[in-house]
Amino acid sequence: MKARTMNWFLRLITAKNVIAIALAPFGIYVRDNKTLNNMYIIRHEKIHVRQQYELLIVFFYLWYVIEWMVRGFDYDNISFEREANANMYDNTYLYIRKHYNWIKYLTKTKKDEVTS
Repeated sequence: MKARTMNWFLRLITAKNVIAIALAPFGIYVRDNKTLNNMYIIRHEKIHVRQQYELLIVFFYLWYVIEWMVRGFDYDNISFEREANANMYDNTYLYIRKHYNWIKYLTKTKKDEVTS
């Protein structure tokens, strides 16, 4: 999936700290041209695209919001984000990733990973 810079509408509706967003099936959008060349951020978003397709897109967003609320509005503690953050530096991850791999990130929290 090709990455492109955000149009004016996406810039308007996303928070200022959002540097990239995956919107399957439309694409991956980044805030600026510098981010277009950051392979780690692009890989992070490609992991999200896989997650979105696994949950038929709508259920991904529903689960994302529910988990975000349950986990105390902590964006970094959402299982989808934790999978993407943990594997964005692995060049082979997208080739070896098993379907629904984000589920294993549900049982542990971000705090558990730090103490392990």
